[in-house]
Amino acid sequence: QVQLVESGGGLVQAGGSLRLSCVASGKIFIINTMGWYRQVPGKQRELVAAITQGNSTNYADSVKGRFTVSRDNAKNTVYLQMNSLKPEDTAVYYCNLLSGFDRRNYWGQGTQVTVSS
Repeated sequence: QVQLVESGGGLVQAGGSLRLSCVASGKIFIINTMGWYRQVPGKQRELVAAITQGNSTNYADSVKGRFTVSRDNAKNTVYLQMNSLKPEDTAVYYCNLLSGFDRRNYWGQGTQVTVSS
């Protein structure tokens, strides 16, 4: 099993910044993709950004140039630096790990990010 624990959410004004962190523990296969999804009520969960163990990244168009995903493989930690935040970035952000061993998805409990206008 894999456990994911997020931190760093909160309330920020538009134009501000936040940094999310997610620590993975348990049986982690060395080849994996970690990333961040977000969800607002009534909508599907959507990919924000993802990064492979080799540091290849993928971003949603809506966050390109504003958000940066990074990871520390030694610490099994993934980060999301969010700059120039907009009210439409308000959502619950979920950490995700996709195992390269069995293609199973693991999820964190979610952290609320609220951007006020």
